[in-house]
Amino acid sequence: MTSAPGHKEAGAVVAAAAVDKKRRATRADRLRQLVPVIVLVAMYATTVGIAPGYLKAPQIGSLLQLASILGVAAVGQTLVILIGGIDLSVGAVVTMTNLMAAAIIANRDSALPLALFAVLGIGALVGLGNGLLIRFLKVPDLVATLASMTIVMGVGLLFTHGSPKGHSAPVLNALVTQRFFGVLTGGIVIWAIVSAITILLLRSSAGGRYVYAVGLNREASRYAAVPVTRTVILLYVASGLTSALAGFLLTGYTGSAYLASGDTYQMQTIAAVILGGTSMFGGRGGYGGTIIGVLITVLLVSALRVVGIAQAGQNIAYGIILLSMLVLLTRMARRPT
Repeated sequence: MTSAPGHKEAGAVVAAAAVDKKRRATRADRLRQLVPVIVLVAMYATTVGIAPGYLKAPQIGSLLQLASILGVAAVGQTLVILIGGIDLSVGAVVTMTNLMAAAIIANRDSALPLALFAVLGIGALVGLGNGLLIRFLKVPDLVATLASMTIVMGVGLLFTHGSPKGHSAPVLNALVTQRFFGVLTGGIVIWAIVSAITILLLRSSAGGRYVYAVGLNREASRYAAVPVTRTVILLYVASGLTSALAGFLLTGYTGSAYLASGDTYQMQTIAAVILGGTSMFGGRGGYGGTIIGVLITVLLVSALRVVGIAQAGQNIAYGIILLSMLVLLTRMARRPT
């Protein structure tokens, strides 16, 4: 007869513990989202202190111009990391689509639609292959995308025979590089549009809820009738598409193509996602944070050049700073126990 109150008290204790755990998780999430903003502001202030020119519109425009291409490529990387995956083929797809776009365009504005269609098709095909390998052959994300990266790099070498050909078109060059309002370019506007769509879908659609559910627990999501296989495949296709779009924009930025043009985007997209506060374990974060991470990454590279140290020293400093920040944010992103 006296056991009922005891059970109620035990239930109250469990409920209170659950509420406390949720509050701590919420505080940790907020802190993780705040840290990248603080780092960006501090880094920009330090850079301006060293080089006051970074306050002027032309320099801000240059940073945003570089950030726009990285930001587009980082969209897909964000999506796959949100489900606990990773895409190591991003850099290879950027390179391949840069090579393909320049060869098809060959300095002709009339060839732009065909080139865009071709490079998006390549990106979608690579992403689809990654998704199928991961879901149906049960190949780990890391291994599947590493294999596709190697294949795409090999195809790129076969396609060019080691000697890239072709050039961008005047319209594409103007879209990506010509400034208006002193700061913006067409590439930055495209990045803004893609960013807005991505954030809206993640926050306000059933598909966005599926992404976070799959990232938290794929097996539990399957039992909850979440279309896990379709979600994973579509997100890898999206990663391929955004990587291809980044390669297309890169063609307009450089005016031509070259082998390994996308190599830097591989590490930088992953770094931008994690620096933006998205958890490598999946289920936490979003593209809004990645935007901050992209700006941190671009500003860090630019600031190290401003200091005037040799390239080897820049690489070492960049690696140390980046590793330190990634370790800090990854530890903060671990699920509370």
